[in-house]
Amino acid sequence: MSARRTAASLGVLGATSLTLLCLTPTAASAHGAMFNPVSRIAACYAEGPEHPVSQVCKDLVADSGTQPLYDWNEVNIANANGQSRQLIPDGKLCSANRDKYRALDWARTDWPSTGVAAGKFDFKFRATAAHSGTMTVYITKQGFDPTKPLKWSDLDNTPVATYQTPRTATDGYYNFTGTLPARTGRHIIYKVWQRDDSPEAFYSCSDVVYGGAAKAAAAPTEQKITAGAAHSTVSHHGHGGDPVTATTPAAAPAASSASTGGSAAPQALAAASAAGVAGGGFLLLRRRRD
Repeated sequence: MSARRTAASLGVLGATSLTLLCLTPTAASAHGAMFNPVSRIAACYAEGPEHPVSQVCKDLVADSGTQPLYDWNEVNIANANGQSRQLIPDGKLCSANRDKYRALDWARTDWPSTGVAAGKFDFKFRATAAHSGTMTVYITKQGFDPTKPLKWSDLDNTPVATYQTPRTATDGYYNFTGTLPARTGRHIIYKVWQRDDSPEAFYSCSDVVYGGAAKAAAAPTEQKITAGAAHSTVSHHGHGGDPVTATTPAAAPAASSASTGGSAAPQALAAASAAGVAGGGFLLLRRRRD
């Protein structure tokens, strides 16, 4: 085979490999969740994806399967670039407008919650990958109705905490202090973590109750995190995430609805596909040379 024909064949094979890589879904990037106050997704993961305890977590699995819980550290937008308010519509704040996490937007009062009081509060964020950036934490205004979907206008304009995240997290956690204002009843604490070394941003909703908790939330243990790692589709290599597109809101099951089982969707392996194409290309060239 001539050098020109060899180069042409390699070019075609390379283009084919790139095409397959672009068409094959890859694991998304993900980097943590709020553990104090416990975020919705962290609370449901702590209960167990296969056998959740609270009704809302059972309903989440029935609606969306177990994979969102195994990917508890992934609620992100890859290309947010400081434009979170423009990219995320009202009613989709908790899911970051990602259909995979649509159940997190359900306006229900039976989400596991954390009891709080006005004054100093110690926030705790479990970082599975540390990034330089800014973590901004908001709380809903007095008079917020938890039976209605969360809107940007529901959030107090003044953050309860702002934390510049370093590139390292001590023992896998970011710990920082904020101040909670006086409130009564049930509220949502909303976190936006915008990286400054990437356009990627991360989001979470944590349910809190002033003066107590109707259903106390628990954060996942390190044993739970380790045990579920094999089921996760999360990768820390790159800046994955679903494209931000308008989706039809998922109807939230009533708090008394019956639960059904959910199953995790299989993960596509782009690297394996690319390897197969490359291997096939090698054999093709070898046959032509022979």
